[in-house]
Amino acid sequence: MRLLFLAVLRPHTGNAVTAQRVRAHLEAAGHVCVLKDAFDFESPSEIANLILAENCEAALALHLYRGGRLLQGHRIPFGIIFGGTDVNEDANQGEKNTVMGRVLEEARFAVAFTESMKEMAQAQWPHAKGKIYVQSQGIATTPNAAFNWNTFLQRSEINQSADNLHIFLLICGLRQVKDPLYLVDAFSEWHQEEPSVYLVIAGPEVDPVFTREVKAKVRRAAGVRLIGEMPQEDLHAVVKNCFAVVNSSVSEGMSAAILEAMDLEVPVLARNIPGNAAVVKHEVTGLLFSNPQEFVHLAKRLVSDPALEKEIVGNGREYVRMYHSWQVERDTYQQLISKLEGSTED
Repeated sequence: MRLLFLAVLRPHTGNAVTAQRVRAHLEAAGHVCVLKDAFDFESPSEIANLILAENCEAALALHLYRGGRLLQGHRIPFGIIFGGTDVNEDANQGEKNTVMGRVLEEARFAVAFTESMKEMAQAQWPHAKGKIYVQSQGIATTPNAAFNWNTFLQRSEINQSADNLHIFLLICGLRQVKDPLYLVDAFSEWHQEEPSVYLVIAGPEVDPVFTREVKAKVRRAAGVRLIGEMPQEDLHAVVKNCFAVVNSSVSEGMSAAILEAMDLEVPVLARNIPGNAAVVKHEVTGLLFSNPQEFVHLAKRLVSDPALEKEIVGNGREYVRMYHSWQVERDTYQQLISKLEGSTED
């Protein structure tokens, strides 16, 4: 089957990585997947032309609003994958909520990453009850074996011996929903008492205005560094070498960075929001904090308690292997896509 797949494809963002993975699953089953960036299209009529030009028989959209609204009314069957902000944020805006409800009426199926995301979607759009499936993100990490950690530290202007360092890594695109500045003041204060701790913020410059604000703040903050986006394999190597991975987002669908850290046996400290609490069980698979002071308290505890670190890492790795299997994700999408075969009248 020839499928049009619409997603937001800003490089190295969560949705882009998910889209590449789902495309690989579908192509492995013999489908042709035409992956396009939803931001390149303004209206459904442009999509109608694309469907004709590419001879697409069905479609898939990642993000109910950004991708889904473009797929309405083309008389080809389609499915939806919730992105996170569609259910957590866009659903609170009246007009967007109405549009997304109509998209779900037409969709053959919708995929939520977590049970709580499914429940939120069903509460917003009760008519979609029977067609929402839960499939958590499948995780496969591929750290670059040739990556040089010392060179990375020098490039990040961290001029200390790697042995004594504790690098906390915050992976996120620079946009407000990721709240990369949330911990900066508290962390900087901690770094002044304990010079071996650093917070490194890594990710693409998504929102140019906000990026300027982040750069200005980080420039003045002791012990905090900002590095640009990097290839996935290099980022996985950085995760593997750092002390802990941090997530301070205001809203998350399901953070692949958290799951990849667990897979790479690195402890996770995450802000206590529904998307994070769905994958991080406090003191079991990671640590959850509700404010910057609590983050520092938990980070200090992790640094001084190797037994806690070991337990969290072991549990995290088990959790990912059990609930975020790449193979199970592949099987699910290959089965769901068969719902798009056959005419719209089925």
